[in-house]
Amino acid sequence: MTYATIRLEVGDGVATLTLNRPDKLNSFTSEMHAELRDALAVIRADPSLRCLLVTGLGRGFCAGQDLSDRAVAPGSETPDLGQSLESNYNPLVRALRDLPMPVVCAVNGVAAGAGANLAFACDIVLAARSASFIQAFCKIGLVPDSGGTWILPRLVGTARAMALAMLGDKMSAEQAEAWGMIWKAVDDAALMDEATKLARHLATQPTKGLALIKKAIRDSATNTLDQQLDLERDLQREAGRTYDYQEGVAAFVAKRAPAFEGR
Repeated sequence: MTYATIRLEVGDGVATLTLNRPDKLNSFTSEMHAELRDALAVIRADPSLRCLLVTGLGRGFCAGQDLSDRAVAPGSETPDLGQSLESNYNPLVRALRDLPMPVVCAVNGVAAGAGANLAFACDIVLAARSASFIQAFCKIGLVPDSGGTWILPRLVGTARAMALAMLGDKMSAEQAEAWGMIWKAVDDAALMDEATKLARHLATQPTKGLALIKKAIRDSATNTLDQQLDLERDLQREAGRTYDYQEGVAAFVAKRAPAFEGR
C-alpha cells in the first residue's frame, strides 16, 4: 500500500511503520494522521503481523505538529486545538496503546512535543545516542498532549515531569534511559539493526500473551491492588486457553524449542 507521508513495510511477522516527511522532521499533518489511522487499521487486521516497529526517516524522529498545517490569517478565527486532539492525536495514542501486539519504537533523532509522546506511547523504546526528547509545548503556550501529562509522571515521577513540561529542556537519549523514560540508548549506526532484531524476536514469541501483559501493565496505573489482582486472574484465565500456552508447556516437557503462533 502506498502512502504519501508514511511508509508501511511488512516481513517476518513485523510491520515497520516509518514517518516519511524528513524535510519537515516528520512533523504531523492532517494527511499524516489519516494515513497513520489507515495503516494501523491494516496492521491490526492482518493476523500474520505480530509486532509493530515505529521509526522516522532522516535526521529526526518526529518534531510534533507541523504548525504551518494550522496556519491562519491574522484576524481569522483561532483553530480549535481540542478538536485536533479529539480527531487525530487521541485516536493515534489509543490505537498504539490498544494494539494487541508489542510496539517497538526506534527514535532516530529529535522527538519533540507530540513526537516525544508518540514514542512514549509505544511499549519498548530504543533511541539513537544522538536523539533527544523535548516537551516543547510550553515554548508556544500549550499543554503537553498526546498522553504526555499522563505518561510522563508515570515514567519519571511528578517532580521531573513537571519540570520537563514547564521548562521544555532538551533531554538526551542517555539521560532518558537513566531516568527510565526509554528502554535503551544505542549507538546511532546500530539503532535500526537492534530495533529490527528486537521486533523480529518479539514476533516469534507468544504474542497473544504479550498483548495480555501489555494490557495488565497499562491498566495497573489506575487500578487498585484488588482490581489488579482480579484483572490478573481474568487475563491468566484467557492466556491459559491459548494455543501458545499449550505449545509452551508441551515444548518444555519435550525439552524442545517452542513454535509459537501468536494465538
